[in-house]
Amino acid sequence: MRWLFPFPSGRRRCPYWLLSALLWASSSLHADEGLTFDRALLLALRESPELHAESARVEAARQAEGPADALPDPTLILGLDNVPVEGPDRYSLSSDFMTMQRIGVTQRFPNRSKLKARASGASQRVGLAEANAESIRLAVLRQTARAWLARYTLEQQLQLIDQLLEENRLFDAAVRARLASGQGKTIDSVAPAQEQAALLNRRDTLKAQQRQAKAILVRWLGPSGEQMLAGSAPDLAINPELLRNRLHQHPELEVAERRARVATAAVDEARAAKKPDWALTLAYMDREEFSDMAMLQINVDLPLFSGSRQGPRIASAEAERRALESQADAVRREHEAMLQADLADFERLERVLARQRETLLPLAEQKVALASAAWRGGDGSLADLVQARSELLDTRLAEIDLTGQRDQLASALHFTYTHHAVAGEEHDYEH
Repeated sequence: MRWLFPFPSGRRRCPYWLLSALLWASSSLHADEGLTFDRALLLALRESPELHAESARVEAARQAEGPADALPDPTLILGLDNVPVEGPDRYSLSSDFMTMQRIGVTQRFPNRSKLKARASGASQRVGLAEANAESIRLAVLRQTARAWLARYTLEQQLQLIDQLLEENRLFDAAVRARLASGQGKTIDSVAPAQEQAALLNRRDTLKAQQRQAKAILVRWLGPSGEQMLAGSAPDLAINPELLRNRLHQHPELEVAERRARVATAAVDEARAAKKPDWALTLAYMDREEFSDMAMLQINVDLPLFSGSRQGPRIASAEAERRALESQADAVRREHEAMLQADLADFERLERVLARQRETLLPLAEQKVALASAAWRGGDGSLADLVQARSELLDTRLAEIDLTGQRDQLASALHFTYTHHAVAGEEHDYEH
């Protein structure tokens, strides 16, 4: 980086204590390496309570999928038939030949269409849970990437301020030397102190923003977010045409479509209710002094009033499906607009950043060099030099800030429209 002004400058069991020491040393080593961008993403995926919650929901949906199309549990029947309640034999279980002790079982058999719809609904709910988990995963990656890059940008700016404070000391020495030689004006002696105060104010503002950025990173990583950053910002290439082609893979679109499919299964189940279910009952009747008896019974539902019962339920399920299909279409349109807006903003940042680096920054450096040469030659004022140095500082800080904005937007696009695995990541919710 250039200066702002041209002044010089055998197999045995490992003991427990040794294993603990090795684990501690390993964790300390990773901590000493610092928090790189990739390591931050991996830690976020491992530590995210949101992902743990989604993983549990996926497991819950999978556990519910198996019994979705199973038959209902059989019903045990225990009873007494034909017990007299009057006369001399009242409440007797053996006096009347019609009195029987009954034991049996009833099994209900829902119609095949209903079982198929329930199985389809359970399968779609698993897919919905997995789509939700993937959506949350990418959201965690996006937020972590933005938080890391925001902190990285601020720390780059702080490094620049620290370098400029060191330059300010040289600047102060140069001004004092010029005054001691009888050149310049006495009022010039306060200029370096004013510049130093302005730099310290900038640093205090950046320090406060750095603490805020660190707090956001801790929100996603836990205590690991306090570690010093290491490495550089990633170079995430953005291919607009590729992103447009992958728009349909957006996880939120998948979630919306899965919800519509769950609603479709609910419609099929509601329609299946118009077909009768049936039940089979087997019973054995024991009589004290007479021969025992057996019973076989078949019950069939009679959906005779579908207009007032099954019909409204079908209409309700179909209306819900239409609503979710329309919602999925709205989500698709929204993300198409968001993608176009983000790509336009990214292209703008690329142009502005290129102009900042190729035009504004060289001009600001040239202005400082000219003002410095004029001041040393006695043709320019110190105020002009201080103003030029301040403008160069603003230009450099703006260049770092624009780079951070560009990188954050690139990471948002990267972790929204592309499904990338992070090195060392394990997907608990994938088959």
